[in-house]
Amino acid sequence: MKQRILGANGPSIGAVGLGCMSFSDVYGVADDDESIATVHRALDLGMNHLDTSDMYGAGHSEEVVGRAIKGRRDDVFLATKFLTRYGPNANRSNWMSPDSGRWQDTSPEWVPQACEASLTRLGVDVIDLYYMHRKLPEVEIEDTVGAMAKLVEAGKVRHLGLSEVSPATLRRAHAVHPIAAVQVEYSLFSRDPEDELLDTCRDLGVALVAYSPYGRGLLTGTVTRDSLREGGDFRSVAAPRYTAENIDRNLKLVDTVRAVADEVGCTPAQVALAWVLAQGDDILPIPGTRRAKYVEENTAATEVKLTARQIATLIDGIPRDAVAGDRYGEAGMRAVNL
Repeated sequence: MKQRILGANGPSIGAVGLGCMSFSDVYGVADDDESIATVHRALDLGMNHLDTSDMYGAGHSEEVVGRAIKGRRDDVFLATKFLTRYGPNANRSNWMSPDSGRWQDTSPEWVPQACEASLTRLGVDVIDLYYMHRKLPEVEIEDTVGAMAKLVEAGKVRHLGLSEVSPATLRRAHAVHPIAAVQVEYSLFSRDPEDELLDTCRDLGVALVAYSPYGRGLLTGTVTRDSLREGGDFRSVAAPRYTAENIDRNLKLVDTVRAVADEVGCTPAQVALAWVLAQGDDILPIPGTRRAKYVEENTAATEVKLTARQIATLIDGIPRDAVAGDRYGEAGMRAVNL
């Protein structure tokens, strides 16, 4: 696995990481043993950047990651996030539902408690990169980051990150404590970071960690109308780009990716990932999977070199305004770029 530097002064880590949200039952029922085997294969290939959150499966993803890295902590660059709290009678088996008994909290009082809970679930003494998962309008970013900075001082956390924040929020946060990374959705289907956020990151020396580099699976070329109906995949009911009125138009756009893949001699997924990697050495994509074969495919994508003509073909074939539907529903879109 080729390496990239996390921000201006961070460590050298795998150019492509492993997103671990699917270790919970978000894309259908997950198998813990399969997820653990996937982590082991990733580490064997040098894919050492593991990304999870206290939200995913109400902490279950963190617990699975913790089991997977036991005895291999030195091989891992470990990232997790905080945001979600659950009441004593919460329905953790239905953790994505608004009726699950959960709420969001980024108050400075909650930050150290959230961190301790994540450390326990992960079975580690320190988190390499600790993110605020979303900014809440009612909590000043200076207050949250100030509490996060105390975790660095206490040796609980090594680097701080933010997720889906505006450029202005990033600058305010960075003035309190250096921010190592901003995590945001970025792919051929989601180009919003190019408006201003990417430039702000580069001005401050902050890495951009790109989640959903496959456009939530659409850019892999494997998604069909029928494939989402199996196994309780949340995208079939909660992702606007997968609705009946949008999916056919979006799948048609993938033809461009498929054509470039045929020319290069790789998979559409590898082309989509290679495109993200080509946008700058300060960008670290974290495609999610719980299957070892896709870890191998993602690792091989770091060797794919797209020509300037092929990159232009992708951009021309998938204009920013051509993708149908927002990347989140109405409530989700209100929570980004704050």
